[in-house]
Amino acid sequence: MAKKKIIVSVTNDLTTDMRVDKICNSLLALNYEVLLVGRKLPDSLAVNRAYQTKRFNLCFNKGALFYANYNFRLFFFLLFNRFDVLWSNDLDTLLANYLGYKLKGKKIIFDSHEYFTEVPELVARPKVKAIWKGLEKWILPQLKHVFTVSQSIANLYKKEYNIDVNLLRNVPLLNKKAVEVENIKISGKKIIIYQGAINVNRGIEQVVEAMQYVDNALLYIFGKGDIVVEITALVEKLSLQQKVKLMGEIPLEKLNGFTLQADLGLSLEEDMGLNYRFALPNKLFNYLQAGVPVLVANLPEMSSLVNEYKVGETIGNHLSKHIAEKITSMLTDEVQLKKWSFNAKQASLVLNWEKEQVIIKEVLNA
Repeated sequence: MAKKKIIVSVTNDLTTDMRVDKICNSLLALNYEVLLVGRKLPDSLAVNRAYQTKRFNLCFNKGALFYANYNFRLFFFLLFNRFDVLWSNDLDTLLANYLGYKLKGKKIIFDSHEYFTEVPELVARPKVKAIWKGLEKWILPQLKHVFTVSQSIANLYKKEYNIDVNLLRNVPLLNKKAVEVENIKISGKKIIIYQGAINVNRGIEQVVEAMQYVDNALLYIFGKGDIVVEITALVEKLSLQQKVKLMGEIPLEKLNGFTLQADLGLSLEEDMGLNYRFALPNKLFNYLQAGVPVLVANLPEMSSLVNEYKVGETIGNHLSKHIAEKITSMLTDEVQLKKWSFNAKQASLVLNWEKEQVIIKEVLNA
């Protein structure tokens, strides 16, 4: 008897999506045949996973034509391929998945990694936002199996669409294999790390500016995104090349090796729309698992987590000098750093994928 097949879809190039990688491996462990579908970019790194992968070569790589092109390709791919379950990640894959589910009468699961219609890129574009909101209002009330990353976002969907939403936080594996990476530590210097998308309103510009006022520390930025060019120019303008290092996109299996070398992890999203306000980023959990104290924005989900587990501090505002003062204060208090680091490791015994993934089996069997 053939295994049940799940087709998981994303609009990224698969390289660094930790959440989806963990989900696919959990599905494998539940004895499903798993196929992850994404897209291929000119600079996409090779992927080698335990499950099957497929990446579309698309005619467009951004904007409305990209989303239309991707969903068109995905719909026809689903039409001519066998599946028992569709796992749609975020609103930008949902249309093709929903139509495939309707045509074939199979099961669909929607996994919302963020409150999509309130991302900063849409908040300032009301007409584009209205299109995505219309899609959401059409499809979400009809879905029975929905996941999201924070309780606040789950509550928003429940209030707006009267649907039950399962919490599936983006926590890391507890027993993650160590991969040897280059040493980024320098004698006499503390290591500050930011990992994730280099996009607007994530506090990246402000922390780069803050490094003008921070001594005996290096900031490493891991990731890619829409404002890499601007951040690179800012580093050069402020002559911070010796204090700020843009490391680019790192394969997810190597990222933990760099995180383990850090003394402080940053997650400084600005309160620009409900998506960031209620964010609970995976980088925050990655820092904790590595025993790295954190400095976070004073937003509900992140500050609540930091205060509950006593793993770091929050900023009072996004002024660069204030951020610099916070970083300096934290990095020069060796006793408190050790306490935060210990608490972070203890928190990771609770906040880990081995515990979190249980809900996936329950939903698949529902």
